[in-house]
Amino acid sequence: MTVDPDLVPILARIKAAPAVDYRTMPMDEARAIFTAGNAAFNRAPPHVAEVTDLEIPGDDGPLRARLYRPSLAEDAPVVVYAHGGGWTFGSVDTHDGTMRRLALRSGAAVLGVDYRLAPEHPFPKPLDDVLAAIRFVENGGLGQSVDASRIAVSGDSAGANLALAALLARRDAGLPQLRTAALFYGCYAPDHGTASHARLGDGTYLLSTASMQWYWGNFLGALPRDTDSLAAPLRAPLKGLPPLYLNAAGLDPLLDDTLALSAALAEAGVSFRLDVVPGVVHGFLRMAAELPAADKALADAGAYLAGHFAR
Repeated sequence: MTVDPDLVPILARIKAAPAVDYRTMPMDEARAIFTAGNAAFNRAPPHVAEVTDLEIPGDDGPLRARLYRPSLAEDAPVVVYAHGGGWTFGSVDTHDGTMRRLALRSGAAVLGVDYRLAPEHPFPKPLDDVLAAIRFVENGGLGQSVDASRIAVSGDSAGANLALAALLARRDAGLPQLRTAALFYGCYAPDHGTASHARLGDGTYLLSTASMQWYWGNFLGALPRDTDSLAAPLRAPLKGLPPLYLNAAGLDPLLDDTLALSAALAEAGVSFRLDVVPGVVHGFLRMAAELPAADKALADAGAYLAGHFAR
C-alpha cells in the first residue's frame, strides 16, 4: 500500500484539481474534461522519426488512426495499440506519449486507433474496430514503410481488454495468430468482488470500483454482467494464444484481473511474463515523463515485444 515516492507529487497535483464525477454530466462535457486532464501528460513528448495521422477503413466507416515510426527503416514490425479510458473516453491524443515511448522502446511502428466509444457504441463495436485496424495492417494498408508480416497488439486498461479479445477472436476465426501482445493493467471481466477491488476501490488511488461499474455498464450495453462473450475475455478458453506480456499496477482495483489472467494463462499452457509494479496506480503509463516506474514498464514491454518480433 506504499505509494512510489515519485508518484506522490503527481497524485497531489491531480487531487488538488476540482473533483469530477463523469457519471453525472453530459458525455460531450465529460470527454472534454477527460481529454483536458490528460493534456499535461503529453506535453513535450519524446521525438520519433515520423508521426502520420490517417484514416483506416472500419466496418461502418473510416476510423481515425495515428502511426508512430521510431525510425525511417522500412522493415520495422507493427504494434496495433488500443487506448484506455473505460471504453468511454480516450483517443490517440490522450495516449500520444505512451505510444511514442512504446515505439521507441520496442523499435516497432505503433498504430494507434480511435475505436468507437461506448455507450453510443457498446460491445462488440470497439472490438470490431481494433480487429479492422489489425486487418488493415495485415493487408498491407501501411504500404512499404513497415513489415506487415510481424504484427503485435497492445493496449492499456479497456484497450488491454480489446487487445486480448482481438487475439481470441482471431483464433476463433481460424486466422493466423499475431506474434505477441503487451497488455497493461487490463479489465478482463466485470467482477467487482475481488480482493483488489475491496482493498483499493474506494477512489483513494484515483480509479474507483463505482467508476468501473459505470464503465462496464457503458461497454456491455444490453449484455448481462455474467456474459461469456469476448466482452469479458477472461472467461474465454485461452489455449492457442501467442506469448503475452502482462503488466499490473500494485495500487489498482483491477490488479486481480491481471493476476487471474496470469493464472488462467498458466493453466492453458500459454507463455507469458507478468510484471506487477508496486506503488503505482491505474493509468500510470501516461505519467512516464515524470514517473520512472512508468518509463521502465514501457521499456520492459518494449524489450519483450522486440524479442518476440526477432524470433
